[in-house]
Amino acid sequence: MDKPVFYRKRIIPEECVLLKDDEILTMNDDYIITKWNTLHPKKNLHHGYSCYFLKEGYKVSKFLKEDNSLLYWYCDIIKTEHDSETNTYVFTDLLADVIMFPDGFVKVVDIDEIAIALRKDKLPTEDIISLLTSLDKLLKIVYSEDFERYKHMINEFALNDQ
Repeated sequence: MDKPVFYRKRIIPEECVLLKDDEILTMNDDYIITKWNTLHPKKNLHHGYSCYFLKEGYKVSKFLKEDNSLLYWYCDIIKTEHDSETNTYVFTDLLADVIMFPDGFVKVVDIDEIAIALRKDKLPTEDIISLLTSLDKLLKIVYSEDFERYKHMINEFALNDQ
């Protein structure tokens, strides 16, 4: 089978971007771990690693500065669609995100975008239910400190990559 093709689809702003430079480090039926450089350079964010949890509805990313130091962990609530004929994955960002800073502070962001998407009729009810279920599941993991398992998983591949 051909190498998988990845797209990141956003609702706000509306866009669908080919992730042509993302490198797959490992993949199975449960998750895909990739490494990447930023699509749009930012002051601090340079590159990182992401783990798409295909059945859970979220992506956990390790955001790094140019010197490889941790900026923060960033978790997107996503919907994954896979076309097996073309081996294409479309990861739709369902707006709500969770940021975990190195000092342990946790911040949930972009909830206002859910309201905007609802007002503009850009989020079907099934996606809202999925987003809230996945966000709840992820926050329970973060607050119970089970998130260390995800960090370890990604760090294992990041260390082997250097």
